[in-house]
Amino acid sequence: MDDRFFRNAMGKFATGITVVTTEVNSEPHGMTANAFVSVSLNPKLVLVSIDKRAKILSKIQNSKKFAVSFLSADQETESMRFAGQLKEDSPYQFERFGELPVIKGALANMSCNVYNEVEAGDHILFIGEVTDLQVNEGDPLLYFGGKYRTLTE
Repeated sequence: MDDRFFRNAMGKFATGITVVTTEVNSEPHGMTANAFVSVSLNPKLVLVSIDKRAKILSKIQNSKKFAVSFLSADQETESMRFAGQLKEDSPYQFERFGELPVIKGALANMSCNVYNEVEAGDHILFIGEVTDLQVNEGDPLLYFGGKYRTLTE
């Protein structure tokens, strides 16, 4: 099967949108990702999948920590910005959560230490041990069929 057919099929799985962040030498870095999984309750582990070509990959490998922000329905602009779809000249004003930059107003922010790193095809899977967590009320930003979506009742 060709790559486009596979991508289109994967697009039939609705996902939430996250921004994965880290910091190296006091410089924050972020990337939009929908490849996020809760892995374990004890210890509390999550997984993010990062393309080997992504700029943030070496940053996470260097810092050995990352944060994950679950985007709310009104944060499509943040998703597009960190996916490289919007070119912004001004630096993003991150909120601080523990030692890491996170997205202000996200549904949830979690900080993680890298627990394990696994090569999987053209991606690196980072398993992170959650060290802190904050949760806010609201509806999620969703992605399905190549488009942003929101929940409806």
